[in-house]
Amino acid sequence: VESRFNPQALSHKGASGLMQLMPATAAHYGVRNRFDVAQNLEGGIRYLKDLLARHDGNLTLTLAAYNAGAGAVSRHGQRIPPYRETMLYVPAVLVQMQAED
Repeated sequence: VESRFNPQALSHKGASGLMQLMPATAAHYGVRNRFDVAQNLEGGIRYLKDLLARHDGNLTLTLAAYNAGAGAVSRHGQRIPPYRETMLYVPAVLVQMQAED
């Protein structure tokens, strides 16, 4: 959703590639080139898997954490953080997922 399927996307906060990985997240998952589609997807998928486990399979909270940062959901009482971008992002991804079914 964030990258609009552009592998060269770069956000104003420094997230990049298809999965909009932040530099530290990319490094944690071994992504050396965030603009390399295969590396970016692999890192993003591994990050999502870890977030799903952290949030006991709750997709809504996983997506919120993916967008706002892993600690943001915790800091906001296991709820979607009240950030405009995140509050728009979560339903947009869910709608996109339904469209793919």
